[in-house]
Amino acid sequence: MAAIGKIRSWGPVLVCVIGLALFAFIAEEAFRSCEATNNQARQQVGEVLGEKLSVQDFQTLVDEYQDIVKMTQGRDNLTEDELNNLKDQVWQQFVNNKILEKEAAKLGLTVTDEELQNILKEGTNPMLMQTPFVNQQTGRFDVSLLTKFLSDYKKMTAANNPQAEQYQTMYKYWQFMEKNLREQTLAAKYQTLLSHCLLSNPVSAKMAFDAKNQESNIILASAAYSTINDNDVKVSDADLKAKYEEQKEMFKQFAESRDIKYVDFQVLPSANDRAALMKTMKEASEKLKNGEAAAEVVRKAQSQFAYAAMPMSRHAYPSDIAAKLDSMAVGQTTAPFENKGDNTLNVVKLLAKTLMPDSIEYRQIQVGGETAEAAHKTADSIYTALKDGADFEALAKKYGQEGKSVWLTSNMYENGVVDADSKNYINALTTLGAGEMKNVEFTQGNIIVQVLNRKAMVEKYDAAVIKHTIDFSKDTYSQAYNKFSQFVSENKTLEDIEKNAAKHGYTVQERRDLFNNEHHVAGIRSTRETMKWIFDAKVGEVSPLYECGTNDHLLVVALTKVHPVGYRDLADAKEMVKMDVIRDKKFEMLKEKFAGVKSIADAKAKGAQIDSVNQVTFAAPAFIAATGASEPALSGAVAAAKEGQFSANLVKGNGGAYLFQVVKKNTRQGEKYDEKAMEQQLQQRALQAASRFMGELYQKANVVDNRYLFF
Repeated sequence: MAAIGKIRSWGPVLVCVIGLALFAFIAEEAFRSCEATNNQARQQVGEVLGEKLSVQDFQTLVDEYQDIVKMTQGRDNLTEDELNNLKDQVWQQFVNNKILEKEAAKLGLTVTDEELQNILKEGTNPMLMQTPFVNQQTGRFDVSLLTKFLSDYKKMTAANNPQAEQYQTMYKYWQFMEKNLREQTLAAKYQTLLSHCLLSNPVSAKMAFDAKNQESNIILASAAYSTINDNDVKVSDADLKAKYEEQKEMFKQFAESRDIKYVDFQVLPSANDRAALMKTMKEASEKLKNGEAAAEVVRKAQSQFAYAAMPMSRHAYPSDIAAKLDSMAVGQTTAPFENKGDNTLNVVKLLAKTLMPDSIEYRQIQVGGETAEAAHKTADSIYTALKDGADFEALAKKYGQEGKSVWLTSNMYENGVVDADSKNYINALTTLGAGEMKNVEFTQGNIIVQVLNRKAMVEKYDAAVIKHTIDFSKDTYSQAYNKFSQFVSENKTLEDIEKNAAKHGYTVQERRDLFNNEHHVAGIRSTRETMKWIFDAKVGEVSPLYECGTNDHLLVVALTKVHPVGYRDLADAKEMVKMDVIRDKKFEMLKEKFAGVKSIADAKAKGAQIDSVNQVTFAAPAFIAATGASEPALSGAVAAAKEGQFSANLVKGNGGAYLFQVVKKNTRQGEKYDEKAMEQQLQQRALQAASRFMGELYQKANVVDNRYLFF
């Protein structure tokens, strides 16, 4: 009983212990859940209408688009700017498609397979002209070519044909085009439906015609706002607040932006760096003059333009080098010269100049074998047979090839990396005459080529080019880094940075309204980490030192203000609002000044500038030279006045206040009223207005763009 009593006495303590244990268990699970949610959120590139896009899915879309661009443009890689633009296009397309899908679903709009087939049969959609299925004779998309390709692809895939891999690339391209064709068609359907909600009619057509063609000649009395000194206008806080409330919708912001101040220092080559490079270039120039092997000299000088060891057209060389080649003699070597455009020092030696075809039509038979010797032997027998008059295409088919003629142009090989075997092959084609053949031997086999035609003879150059960027040395960068690093470490606040920057030779710059969908901070490349810091920092914080650009920029940033989604506050809009308040008050001052004016003469007597303005129409704002402004309000007032009438009220314009008298009204000659044509014009305007629907829908789609965290 004593033991039970003791346990009872500990009851409250046990309850607390058990409660704390349960709380700890629940809290741990909640923490894990929050952490998992946060981790998942950190992997989201963005969100549209509540639908999230993961970084993996976005990268898949980018890769798909990138492969298409490379294939259609014959490219191996895209530049950083091109890739950034592509990512923007992919993101915008994803957003637009999601928004459109939702709107179309509400209305029951779809694109059926039958509709798509009809589009393919018509073959008039511009997108189809970008596909390989264009009939070369008619110049139009040919659905039968597409049908044949899809049939061949299906057969090859089923039979595990080795050539199916080549067809796979083309099949992916068609899938991409088909998907985009469906999306484009759905968007066109929605836009057309929307445009038909904006109807035209004979009354509006006649009004639009009159607005464009009924013109007035007037005598204008103008008083520019600039004739009143801004200092003579008193603006109170109440005035600013009232105007801000009136114009508040103008200051609505749909994405967060941030203001920063920063110090950017670009590391440049020192005088010693330039001198060292000049010494290397002079030595290379002397070696080329003395006849040393061009390939070796170019390689040792670390030229960024490799020696091709074969004649190439001037377009294959950098523009500054091509300009030199035109005026050089064979055997001539230049002294080092600078090109400020690409920041390089250059040396050129022209080894040879020859006239060669820019385009070559040829056919070939590839010959392989179990061993290289077997291939050479087979090739010799084929070559002999051809020499003795055997049919080229028949022999080609015997060895599983078509033997059809193809064209080789200079552009196909001059802008890429060409290995030794390829050079041997190209040299054979470019030096053979029409009708001549050659058995070209390679390490693993042979190719028998026959040139059929040579066109567009052009000058080609065999030139050794040494092009070297004028770079800073490691010592120069180290000195710059140490100095900038010390500056950052000694100045921890923005106030200190602004106070001491000039003493150290730096300049504090400002950037307002930086958005997270921008690719660069302050126009400097490779600043993604800086961007992530900016949109995670608090106002007043100073960033660490960032090394960015092409490893030639040192950057430190301070966050000065955050502009959240919603309405910009009056402080941000103050200057714009103040200008409008001053304009309003100046107009009231001019209104008081010109009160009681009944004629142009009265207006002139009170200081107005008098001018004649002709051909004023309602459809276009009149430009007034006296005030330097376009004035739609004046055009509207003139259109409403009768011939001979003096304006009853002072017109408030953008650049001044106006009184006028209509001298003459007439209809422009030469254009007859065509009701149907005018209605069509209005319908076209409605279509253009409807095309802006995406902007309105975008604002309501709760779009979240976090791409800056990943790209």
